[in-house]
Amino acid sequence: MNCKQGTEIIIEQMTDLLQRLGEETYSRPLALFNGSSIGQHFRHIIDFYGCLANNAEAGRLDYAHRQRDTRVETEPTYAAALLRQFHEKLKGMDEAINVEVVADFSSDLNESRPVVTSCIGREMMYAYDHAVHHLAIIKMGLKSTSPDFQIDKNIGVAPSTVKHWNR
Repeated sequence: MNCKQGTEIIIEQMTDLLQRLGEETYSRPLALFNGSSIGQHFRHIIDFYGCLANNAEAGRLDYAHRQRDTRVETEPTYAAALLRQFHEKLKGMDEAINVEVVADFSSDLNESRPVVTSCIGREMMYAYDHAVHHLAIIKMGLKSTSPDFQIDKNIGVAPSTVKHWNR
């Protein structure tokens, strides 16, 4: 499986989940999340995919300068549509193309930010791993607030862990 195929799988998982979530559950602030919502976690995931999809072909990525579209935080159908749109862009990209990534290790506004070389495939891996991490958090939120909501046990779990479980 290549990076594009992995991207397709996780975007399908997310859009399926988004299509099943009601707006109230999606946008409700949760104490477990210190007042943030499931929608805000999805927005954060989608911001990274948007940054990658919209900027990779220009050759430079800066994940600190994301769109942060607050509509994504409250409208799960809009969020799913954006994910599909970003996926369409990513499907047409060559995984081997090099890109520069502006790193961000400090909250100091005056701190310099190094630039590292990567490639589109590696950045697809990064977005995938980042999404898995946030999906695990989203799953915890759903289990705590909507215990009857059905969610696949493998969502928010790294493929290596699923393989380990299946041994």
